[in-house]
Amino acid sequence: MKESTFSRKKFIAVSITFFLLIAFAAGYYVLSSYHVRTVTVEGNAHYTDEQIKEMILPGGIWDNSILLSVKYSKKKMRDIPFVEAMDVEVVSKNEICIRVYEKKLAGCVRYLGSYLYFDREGIVVETSQELTEGVPVIKGLSFDHIVMHEKIPVEQETIFGEILKVTQLLAKYELGADEIYFKANGEVTLLFGQARILLGTDENIDEKVEQLAYILPNLEGRVGTLHLENYNETTTKINFEPES
Repeated sequence: MKESTFSRKKFIAVSITFFLLIAFAAGYYVLSSYHVRTVTVEGNAHYTDEQIKEMILPGGIWDNSILLSVKYSKKKMRDIPFVEAMDVEVVSKNEICIRVYEKKLAGCVRYLGSYLYFDREGIVVETSQELTEGVPVIKGLSFDHIVMHEKIPVEQETIFGEILKVTQLLAKYELGADEIYFKANGEVTLLFGQARILLGTDENIDEKVEQLAYILPNLEGRVGTLHLENYNETTTKINFEPES
């Protein structure tokens, strides 16, 4: 009886040891064979590829394609400004692709020495001391306070739809305005360097921005005002008024 009990315990101990060795060997294989050597980054605008890699790759044996793909599967990033989520895809054993899903920004406003970035609904999503390239500064909005993660309290809430329309048109034609000024009467002025672009109201706004895309390269380094406020399909001459 004692011999039978001993044999059973010995069998269990040997089995456990065997399975531990198998698990250790499998773990070692995964950690050593799936070590990340090549990384590509997609969807990032506010951070460089190297900055994204530093955020994701912990270093050493933990730079493992399988572990990273499990950890970052459309993971929400609450502690990284301007980034909504990140996803890691295994391209091969030693290669991964990091996809960055940035927060959708319509523009930003200058307030108390900081830039406050808002989305298409006018909700403030981020704040920074630095101006982010590619995000226009919106001027002409009237408000007396701003609260993070709340809508900018302006009287005319439809203004955010107008802002979105203009910024989407600029993106469509790959134009990056430095500032966009919205007047109370609906007229829009763009600033590219030292060139002011008068778009007027949103009448024929798509055609106006399309024409601007053709004209803007010729305005580089020039100071003055381009008049597009009355542009329509019958316009034959567009006036640029230089400043002396």
